[in-house]
Order: sequence, then C-alpha cells, then structure tokens
Amino acid sequence: MTLDKAFQPESYESRIAEKWEHAGLFRAGEAATTKRFSLVIPPPNVTGALHIGHAFDMTLQDIVVRWNRMLGHDTLWVPGTDHAGIATQMVVEKRLREQGTSRHELGRERFEQQVWKWKDIYRQRIVDSLRRLGCSCDWSRERFTLDPGLSRAVRETFVRLYDEGLIYRGTRLINWCPDCRTALSDLEVDRDKPEQGEMWSFAYPIEGGGEIVVATTRPETMLGDTAIAVHPEDERYRAMIGRRVLHPFFPERDVRVVGDAELADPETGTGAVKVTPAHDPNDFACGLRHGLEQISIFEPDGAVNAAGGPFRGLNRFEARKRVKQALEERGLARGTQAHTLTPGRCQRCRTIVEPTISTQWFLKMEPLAGPALEAVRDGRIRFVPSSWEKTFFHWLENIQDWCISRQLWWGHRIPAWYCGACGEVIVSREPPQRCTSCASGELEQDPDVLDTWFSSQLWPFSVFGWPDKTDELARYYPTDVLVTGFDIIFFWVARMIMAGLKMTGEVPFRTVLFHGMVRDAAGQKMSKTAGNAVEPELLLAEHGADATRFTLAALASSGTDLALSEQRLTGYRAFMNKLWNATRFLLLRLPADDGRQRVTYEADELDDLDRYLIARYLETVEGVDRAYHEFRFDQAAELLYHFLWHTYCDWSIELSKPDLADRADGTDPRRADVRRSVLLDVLDGALRLLHPIAPFITEELWQHLPQRSHAEPFLAASSIPTAERQPLPLPILDDRTELIASFDDWLIGPVNAARGLRAAAGVEPARKVTLRLRPRQPGGARMLERYRDRIEILVRAEQVIIDEGPVPDEPALRQVLETVEVVLPLSGAVDLAKERERLLKEKGKLDRELAASERKLANAKFVSRAPAEVVAKERERLAAGRGRLEEIERLLAQLGTG
Repeated sequence: MTLDKAFQPESYESRIAEKWEHAGLFRAGEAATTKRFSLVIPPPNVTGALHIGHAFDMTLQDIVVRWNRMLGHDTLWVPGTDHAGIATQMVVEKRLREQGTSRHELGRERFEQQVWKWKDIYRQRIVDSLRRLGCSCDWSRERFTLDPGLSRAVRETFVRLYDEGLIYRGTRLINWCPDCRTALSDLEVDRDKPEQGEMWSFAYPIEGGGEIVVATTRPETMLGDTAIAVHPEDERYRAMIGRRVLHPFFPERDVRVVGDAELADPETGTGAVKVTPAHDPNDFACGLRHGLEQISIFEPDGAVNAAGGPFRGLNRFEARKRVKQALEERGLARGTQAHTLTPGRCQRCRTIVEPTISTQWFLKMEPLAGPALEAVRDGRIRFVPSSWEKTFFHWLENIQDWCISRQLWWGHRIPAWYCGACGEVIVSREPPQRCTSCASGELEQDPDVLDTWFSSQLWPFSVFGWPDKTDELARYYPTDVLVTGFDIIFFWVARMIMAGLKMTGEVPFRTVLFHGMVRDAAGQKMSKTAGNAVEPELLLAEHGADATRFTLAALASSGTDLALSEQRLTGYRAFMNKLWNATRFLLLRLPADDGRQRVTYEADELDDLDRYLIARYLETVEGVDRAYHEFRFDQAAELLYHFLWHTYCDWSIELSKPDLADRADGTDPRRADVRRSVLLDVLDGALRLLHPIAPFITEELWQHLPQRSHAEPFLAASSIPTAERQPLPLPILDDRTELIASFDDWLIGPVNAARGLRAAAGVEPARKVTLRLRPRQPGGARMLERYRDRIEILVRAEQVIIDEGPVPDEPALRQVLETVEVVLPLSGAVDLAKERERLLKEKGKLDRELAASERKLANAKFVSRAPAEVVAKERERLAAGRGRLEEIERLLAQLGTG
C-alpha cells in the first residue's frame, strides 16, 4: 500500500496510460442505455509535432471528457489528424529542396508517396504526444481527413452542392500566392500589419492634348491598365469622360476615361484612378460595370508575362523599379509621398499576395450563411463566452463566395473531369468512364485539390460514417461541445455550422467553447523566430503531464489569452509533490489490521476537526461542480489547489498527526480509526474532483488507497462527487457555515497571524515562543480555549496565554484581527540587541523609500500624466510604508532605542 518516497511522474504515467487503454475505459458505446456525450477533436495538422497551443486545447477537452465520463455518461471523444493540404505540402517541398530535388522532378505520384510517408511519421508523433498528455480519446475510432470514408464524404458534399448550383467554376479575381503557387481564400490572407510604403504619382497623356494624373502604390500594375476612372460629377474631368488616353508603353491599347462614382472619389488624391481589372478587386468590379478588358500581366511565380511587353521576365518588384524609371525618363513622373499600407500576405509563407484573374472553383456562401446565423441567434448553438457572437454575425452577414480550389498535389482531388473531345465538364462521385455528352473516353480529371477547410468542415459528421445513416451518426451526432481557439472561428467553426446544417439538417454541436492563445510570461506571442516557443514534450518531461495540465487549466480564464511561466509550472509541480507526500504520510500510518484501515463511522463520532474538514470538502465539491458545468477550469483548479494544499495538508494533516498513531497508553484506538477514515474519504473525493485536470497522479494515488468497495477498479471510470450526488459515505452537515466560520475565526486566523509575526520578527523555526491571544468578541475566550492545544502545535508555542486584561508593556509584535488580537512577545523569542539593529536598518531603508514616494506624489506631472492605477498603487505603497514605520518606531521605543 506504500508509495515511492519521491514524486516522479515518469515512474507511473506510461504504466497507468497502458492500463486504461488495456481495460478499454475510453471506448464509447459500452453503456448505450445511458445519456451520451460526444465531441470531436480539432484534428492537428500532420505538418509536425504538437505545439503548446495544442496541449492547451487538448487539456481543456480532456477535462470536459473525463468529467462527463465520471458523471456516468456514454462518452465519446473522436481523435484524428488533418492532412492540411497547403501546409503539409510546403514542409515536404522544403525537405525535398534540402535534398536537392523538387516535387516537379519527382512527379505527382511519387511526390504524394513522399507526403504519405511524412504523414505516417508525424501522425504517430502526434498520437504519442496526445497519449502522453493523458487524452482519453476512443483510439479505436481514430480518423484522418484523407481516409477513404472521409474522402467519400467530401465527394458527396461537392457533388450535392454542385448539383444545387452552389458550387460553380468561374473566372474571377482571386488571391494568388506566387511562392506557394496557389489560389487562397480571403481568410488565408493576412492584412493586419501596417507597413511603410509610398504613393507614386504619374501622368497619362490624353489623346489630343493634356494629361490626367493618377497615383498608385503598385506602379508595375499600370502595365495592365485599361481605363482611368473619374467621378461623373467631378467638374475637373467631366469633359474628359470617353476620351482616349495614351498608354506610355502600349500606345495601341484602347484606354479610355470612364465615369464611375463607386470607384472614384473627388476628395481623394487627384480624383482620378487607374483601373487594372485583372489585378485589383475594386478595379475588377469597375471593369465588369464598364466591360473593360482584363489583362493579366503576371506568371504564376510573380514574374511579368508577355503582356508586360518590354518588362517581360522581370520579378514583379524589379518591374516596379523599372516601370518607375521608364516613366521618369519619359517625363511622366509626378512625385512620391510616404504612405502606410497593409498589403495582403500569405498566411503560410508571408509572401505578398497578388490579386489575379483566374479560373477557379467557388462555393456560394450567402445561401449557407443564413441558416448558420439563425442557429446561433435562436440558441441551438451557444458560444462561450457569448461575446464571440458579434464577431460571428458580422462575418456571416458580409460573407463572400469561397474560392475552394487550390493548385496543389496533396489533398482531396476535385471530382470534376473535362472531356477533351467536346469540352464537357463532368462532376461525379466516382471516376466516369465516358463523357456524358459525347460518349468520348478522352477524360482528364481536374488537377487541383480542394481547400483543406472544405474537408475539415465535414469533420463533425464525416467521422461517424456520413453520408451513410450509421448507428454512430444517429447516436453521437450532433456532438455536444466543440473546444477551439477563437482564431479559427471563420476558418472552421462557421464553416462547420454551415456544412452541418446543409448536409445533415442538424447543427454540428450544441456549445462552442472558445479559448485564448498561449503566450509567454511577458504576454508576448510565442514563435520559434522570437525564441520564446515552448515545446510540450519538454514540459511533460520536466514537470510531468499533471503539473503541465494543471498549469494550463489554472490559467484558462474564460476566453482570454494566458501567460505561461516557468514559475507557475514549478509551483504546480510542487502542488503535485505535496499531494503525493500527504497521501504517502497517510498510507504509512495505516494499521496492519485491514478492518481498521477505513472504518464506517457515525456523525456523532466526529470531532470539530473532522467536521471542519468535511464541511470544507462539501463546499469545494459544490464550487468545483459549478465550475466544471460553466467551463471555468481556472476556478476549479483554484478551488482544488486551495482545498488540498491549505485545508487538507496544512491544517487537517498537520493537526491529525498526534491522533493517527496507535498509542501504548491504553487509549481507545477508535479515535485514530475515525480520523484516518475521514481523511481517506475526503482524499478519495478530492482525487475524484481533481482527476479530470490531473488524471495520472490522481489515479496512482487512488489505486493505493484502501477501498471501501471494489466495484470501481479505476478512478478514471468512477463516479465524481457533485452538488447532488456524493459517492462517499460522508455525513451531510447542516451547520457547515457556522463550522467553517468558527474554525477560520478562532483557529486558522490566529495561527496565520502568529506565523506571520514569527516571520516578521525573524524567530528561528525551531524556537518555541509565548503567544498572547486577546479575544475581541463576547465568548471569545471560550472559543480560544477550545482550540488552544491545536494553536500551540501549529505555532510551535511553549505556551498560549488567553488574556482578556490589558496587554503588558513589553517589546512585542501584534496583529489585530476581527475576532482576536494576536501578540508575540519578543523577549525570549529573539536576541533583543540584534532585533534593535535589524529594526534600525529596516527603518533607514523605509525612510528613504518613503521620501522617494512622497517626492513622486508631490510631482504634479507624475500625478496628472501617469495612469490612474499607477498613481493609486504608489499611494497605497506610501500608506503601507507609513504604517510599517509606525510599528517599527513603537517597537524601537519598547526596546529602549529611538
């Protein structure tokens, strides 16, 4: 029954994980008659190892899962990984470049083989990390977004949406990444970081005389200009509308002045705007309104193509320099102004995205957005915290069509075939053998793949076998909760809601729990570039899974980012160590007689300490139960930390030490048996409450406890205490509030005060002291007398004097509480000469600090300009310092020194 002396998580974590899985504890469907609870894992990308954000996300999910399992629900957590098309292709291509080759040299088939090998390696690493973290997934149901079943769901969805006219192929302006060489959706383009650039002006000569001046941040795009737009009411240009302007490099091109009130603003710049329909979204719309030619001037790699004439072959940024130079040489440059702009950058490679005319596949989003908006508005889907609803509504109310095709090789191939004989486009669930129009066998599949998020949006129901009407789909869909970061509310959450409603008629989940990002101790975003990234594997190795999980849970304040620090990790590892040592202490004091190790007791056999411990425990049960229900894992962690560290270890264990050993003086051992059993019952319940957050240590400790029943072989599958249900035979105490108040006011309060006074006076830990307690309430002397013996033990007091008379005029430290004044006489406790010297030194330092604080607060500029909280803090510091100075001067006067 004994535990190892040292707390070493590595000695038991893997052993416990193997036992759980061998016993099949996490397989759902074993209790199909009970209430079910299900959720699907946000599948990590197989691009590499898990990062700290994954560890945070998975920890929160596992807390929810383990809690529901312990509530007795048939709980299913579906694990899996995502193929992550563009991201995975990029990392594999990078590796190939390092090896001196490329995907084009390998060809599509061999390249895909390389990616599958990569996937197998990193999928296993991800799964191993999830297991090590303690994720209680049903591993028999693991899925991958390119699995045959999920690929079938993708094809089914594409065909259905195509047949309804929601998916279409069109030539439109899209976001193009010249480095990744693929189209991007609007969400895959970052436009959040302002950069310093320039606004460059130049003139277009007007045929027949005159000029019109325009300005641009991208001079190279003028190679594709096909019009100049002005406001039709602008008096400066009204007469020019319809006139031809001469393109400096392509005089044969028909470039006209057009009146366009939507594009041109008389109050902005010169009021005239160059129009490049093939390379700017606003210009594209203008071009459609006026039937302008769309001239694309870039190759897929961003170099100027043949339409760029003399600039052909130049990189787009080199072309910018050459175009400016050529216009200056022609005398058409009209000046430059500094200008702040926010260029769109590819989320993956940070390359500046080029708006480009391209033929792609699109999905109409507006018809799908309406039902999704309604599902959140009418409460079928709940956001936690609800503040994210506003963001969700704004995006869906302004949603644009989604470009779903990608010029990649890794991913779900678009299920469309083109007939080489007649040009027919055939969209089909399975590869067609003949053209449906001309019966030709000359068919070629579209080389593009679908955006990764197209398959990811189907995840909540495709993992259950959809489009087939499987038993799993009927039982576990819709899922109950989705736990995810707020950063993918558009990429994934919104799209899952739209897809779920469209394809199944049901919402994909009932509740969405949004959490923040993990930042470093200074609140900075983590990245490998900044050198502040934290690898979860290193944390698990150094601190153990439970301390890592507890830290993440304790910092998981609702919807906000968390600052992860080594100090918090170390502190919570110390918490695990304290819990380990307290349990070991109890186990070492179990009697040899099994029948006495955990006895049944009646309420009238409990003393005040037993009752206080049970009262605090029941209070903690209610608070933790409420916190779990409200997804406030930080509150649950705080309550458990405070109860176990302070109430259980610092007070109950410490005060119980004299009672736990069998005595040879003939004392009835029943008192020890009852105390031990109360301690074990409360520890049993506390381990159950803590298990969802810290599963490994709680299982290990619980397995070592003498059990009241063998009906529950694993803590992971046991019942958790709730406000309504108590699986342990603890009495319900009607006077809990009075019990807690009495213990806190007359024992814990005075002891904490006395300990603080000992520390303030520098009393050596082993030295016993005299303590005076002066009650400040009627009946206080009786209450203090009741706890006198325990106060002596906890304060290491030689004697505790309960004195209602005047306080002797002697050197002493004192603290006045609401119920009692605590006095620590210094004579005999410290060397008075050394204490005088220490106090004088502290007084000198305090005098200097107070003078500096007074000067700062007398400075009108500081008071008026500093943040209000800074000024308030400085005033608080000054007030506290003055109070401490008064105490020091009083003590010095008592010691005979001024």
